[in-house]
Amino acid sequence: MYDLTGFQRDLLYTIAGQDDPHGLAIKEELEDYYEKEIHHGRLYPNLDEVVDKSLVEKGELDQRTNYYTITARGRRELEARRRWEDDYVDELFSDSE
Repeated sequence: MYDLTGFQRDLLYTIAGQDDPHGLAIKEELEDYYEKEIHHGRLYPNLDEVVDKSLVEKGELDQRTNYYTITARGRRELEARRRWEDDYVDELFSDSE
């Protein structure tokens, strides 16, 4: 996860939170989160990158539409990232009490 951009990490979370989403569904979720348009030129190269890193698998729904699924490795990476974040967030909140 350390070599991913924040956008690529957000892709993983978005894909993991949906059932085999297609590119446009991922795009819509991210647009809601970022509150701005996500261009295809940003979305699809980053999807290809997480596929190339074996964090996501890409399948074909039809000749024009692909779907994406988080891999076991991608899930492990997300879990490790959440544990790492929890260490810092838990410490932050425990210091304020």
